[in-house]
Amino acid sequence: MLEALSLWISNHVSADAAMWFDYFTNGKHLAWYASVRFTLIAAFGGAALAVLFGLAGASARRSGFAPFRWLGWGYTTMVRGIPDVLIILFFPLAFEQGVEWLMAQQACSAAELASGVWPPCDGAQWYLSTTEYLIMACVSLGLVYGAFAANVVYGAMDAVPASQLEAAKAYGFTKRQIFMRFQVRQMWIYALPGLSNVWMLLLKATAFLSLLQIADIVLWAERLGAPNYFARAGMLHPDWRWRYYLVLFLFYILMTVLSEYFFKFLEKRASRGMRLNQGEATA
Repeated sequence: MLEALSLWISNHVSADAAMWFDYFTNGKHLAWYASVRFTLIAAFGGAALAVLFGLAGASARRSGFAPFRWLGWGYTTMVRGIPDVLIILFFPLAFEQGVEWLMAQQACSAAELASGVWPPCDGAQWYLSTTEYLIMACVSLGLVYGAFAANVVYGAMDAVPASQLEAAKAYGFTKRQIFMRFQVRQMWIYALPGLSNVWMLLLKATAFLSLLQIADIVLWAERLGAPNYFARAGMLHPDWRWRYYLVLFLFYILMTVLSEYFFKFLEKRASRGMRLNQGEATA
């Protein structure tokens, strides 16, 4: 199909246009376009986990059980202070080597374990695929930005009017019911502006996927933009990396604009039926 379209462009437009069409639809460029799915999967998967970790962290900080409060405070405080790229690199590597250590205990002899070589035997070698690295990237992003989300959710829960919680208690609702049906339900309108900022930060962090051996849009932009020289064809193009990075700028700007509209829609939905500070009820 691409060949037929290239021939049509050559006959009806120009040979130069057909040449550029062939260039931008070659195998490497098609792989670049397809790698967008890795960025989107990491972004949405990491965001879903960040919301879950955020809710868990905020709930732990509000727990009546002191060890849970300490755990929630430690998670939201320490993880926010560690550089994102460090956790994104540390967690997959630590998890991979931890699994290989367990495999080594089962598959390797005592002499191989004492050799000091890693992995000590072939049976302890864990070959990860792109899918497995992508899953670990989602978990890493969820852990990092879940700490930010937990802080946002914790503050949003405090913003829910105390009078409504007291009224629910007076009507006989249990603490658990008040927490789930009133506090969690109403805190979203206060949390969404902060969560939108967390989403933007997470979206930008997907540019680190190439550090986990995932051939994402950033890695392909680097490869395609680098000077291309082949002995038979000569120099195909000089250093064009800035042009490919410009395309990535436009991609992330587009994602940002779409995200802004999406969060405005969520805020409108979350505020339905709730009384605003001005004393007006939303439609």
